[in-house]
Amino acid sequence: MRFAKTGASRRPGRPSILLVSTAVLVGAGLSACTTPARRADVKLPSAFEAPAGSPLASQALDQWWTAFNDPVLNDLITTALAQAPDARLAAARLQEARAVREGQIRQIYIPQTPLTGSAKRTDTHIIDQSGAGGFTQGGVSKTYSAEFDVSWELDLIGRRSAARRVVDNDLAAARFAYEGARAALAANVAQSYFEARGYAVQLEDARANATIAENLFKVSDEKGRRGLSATSEGDRTAADLAQAQAQVAQLEAQLQASRRGLLILVGKGVDPLASLPVEPILAKAPPVPAAAPAELLARRPDIREAAARLASASGNLNISELALFPTLTLTPGVGISKAINPSFLQTGSSVSTTSSAWTLGANLSIPVLNIPKLMSDIKVSGAQVEQAAVTYEQTVQRAFGETESALVQQDADERRVTLLAAGERRAAVAYEASRKGYAMGLTDLTTALQAEQSWRGARTALTGAQTQALQRAVQTYKALGGGWSPASIPSKPADFGKPSAQ
Repeated sequence: MRFAKTGASRRPGRPSILLVSTAVLVGAGLSACTTPARRADVKLPSAFEAPAGSPLASQALDQWWTAFNDPVLNDLITTALAQAPDARLAAARLQEARAVREGQIRQIYIPQTPLTGSAKRTDTHIIDQSGAGGFTQGGVSKTYSAEFDVSWELDLIGRRSAARRVVDNDLAAARFAYEGARAALAANVAQSYFEARGYAVQLEDARANATIAENLFKVSDEKGRRGLSATSEGDRTAADLAQAQAQVAQLEAQLQASRRGLLILVGKGVDPLASLPVEPILAKAPPVPAAAPAELLARRPDIREAAARLASASGNLNISELALFPTLTLTPGVGISKAINPSFLQTGSSVSTTSSAWTLGANLSIPVLNIPKLMSDIKVSGAQVEQAAVTYEQTVQRAFGETESALVQQDADERRVTLLAAGERRAAVAYEASRKGYAMGLTDLTTALQAEQSWRGARTALTGAQTQALQRAVQTYKALGGGWSPASIPSKPADFGKPSAQ
């Protein structure tokens, strides 16, 4: 058996220096083609035109639901963030983004070079052979080979670093989308929970109203049977009693549907309703932290996601522009082969030859005829940057508007609750006095019913205002960017936090 080793390489010298020099000179000539960074207009006022809240610790904003001092709410949100379908879907999307990033980074830094191998068998039969000097031998020939050829682009103009920034910004955008989904889930759970509590309070009031209506009916019916009042009063109170009982039935159904919806939201949709206690209590909403508009740029996950997508689009534009530059690629390779052929000297025998070879080459690619397509790609990337910048500006403005509106409306809700609470207390006193007067025969039924309707209206308005105030507080916390911790995001994974802002 005979072994042979051959080698072919490009020695360091003028050809390689010429390739590198050409690439650098052409790259320098095209460097003027790069587009300046798009400057996004994210100017915000120094303060909200809304009443300032009381300052709270940042932890209260990260986990704002703890400020309500409600163990049931805390448990619901903790459960939802762990097992709700929305939370699991957001986690799966983030996991997908991380897997995509790992694959893209491998493509950027690790040569995608396969190890190839082949095997071939040839069975040759000589059918006819003529002529002087013919020396052809039939038989079985076998060939085996393995090759490992590498293609490695030299990053002379920053293509690899630009691609890495795009990959990192895409992952950052996915991470902020994940945090935004979890923050929205926490807010939805809290608002649904307070809605259920509002129904529970209304149901308790409706049951109390039904009891009162039943007592009035008994009094008016008894007075009618004794001839102390017209029998029409009994009929009127009977109608009011039926209406009150119907209201109880309606609120029972609404409360049950609200509790079931809340269980589905937190990922426990098949659990019995008894597993979700809802007390008929509406506490006062906690104060909201005082915040400046500029803090929204760091607190709101949707703003940071939009900033990351703008940075990613800018990176893609940079990559499209760098495609105009020459590409210098190293192409080293190594291979081994083995050939088994029939021997011409001895019939039935064979000759085996094993050889190995290595190569080292370099390729220089300069775009010429495909420049129009590359310029078109640059225009497309530029338009995508403009879209991302406009989206970023729109997201900032929408966040500012949502936050200021939530602060203004929450302040109005708190003042409304205070006024309605005072009115409800007075209406309750007036109704109690009228009810006692009617029972003693000092007032007529119309006066008692009017006082009752006034008190019921005040109670309903107060319950609705209290429920809305609690839900508005949740909305305000969400608008301020509460529900996640910015400290959990790496401070500098990419340039996503630094879009060119005026």
